[in-house]
Amino acid sequence: MDLLQALILAVVQGLTEFLPVSSSGHLVLPAALLGWQDQGLAFDVAVHFGSLLAVVLYFRKDIVELLMAWLKSLGSRQATDNSRLAWWVIVGTLPAVILGLLLDDLIEVHLRTAWVLGTTTLVFGILLGFAQRFAADKRCRDLTLAMVLIIGFAQALALVPGTSRSGITITAAAFLGLSLVEASRFSFLLSIPVISGAALLKSLDLFGAGNAIDWAVLLSAMALSGVTAFLCIGWFMRWVERIGLVPFAVYRVLLAAAIFATAYSQL
Repeated sequence: MDLLQALILAVVQGLTEFLPVSSSGHLVLPAALLGWQDQGLAFDVAVHFGSLLAVVLYFRKDIVELLMAWLKSLGSRQATDNSRLAWWVIVGTLPAVILGLLLDDLIEVHLRTAWVLGTTTLVFGILLGFAQRFAADKRCRDLTLAMVLIIGFAQALALVPGTSRSGITITAAAFLGLSLVEASRFSFLLSIPVISGAALLKSLDLFGAGNAIDWAVLLSAMALSGVTAFLCIGWFMRWVERIGLVPFAVYRVLLAAAIFATAYSQL
């Protein structure tokens, strides 16, 4: 992978990782249209770490407060809003971890196709648009175990390419009555352990493969994807309540059409 290709895909990854529009769909299209080869495992690791640094930096205050409250809850029976939210992030992560370990081979072999990608981009994009009608004024402190498990299993669906992790979790949370801002906040907090785990596993695979690594290209991609993702999170959190989810849903329908058209042209 040359530097220009890596930088373009890093920007695409940073823009789409936390928007509810499917980052995998956006990485497939440039490669298909421009004839680029797969970006490779090393690139995946780099942009995952960039995304992780972005979300941790943006929510650094929340993370410190949640971590301190969680640690205090271990030695006390008194729960606070922050300690409960910390536990909900842990509980909401478990379905994706368990199903990811069980179904990883199945997904890699059978579901990483353009037709699956286009279908999930379309179907879950439509659901995203409908979810806005159900969003109310519930906050993260109003979450219950049942609600968290529903959102957690929804997040596990994002193992299927094209679903969009942020899109499906925001959709589920909005259907359960959370406000769009609170649904987005919980979605981004849920992303931290998931992205951390994915980056760790991919790193182990990378070092196990023993391939030569172009550190200059990878560090540039990580930095650019991180900066782009950080700016994108800030924009989305400020604007989601004003513009809602429908524009993202419409965009996903158009993206799905482009994916289908590209897949059909390659038959």
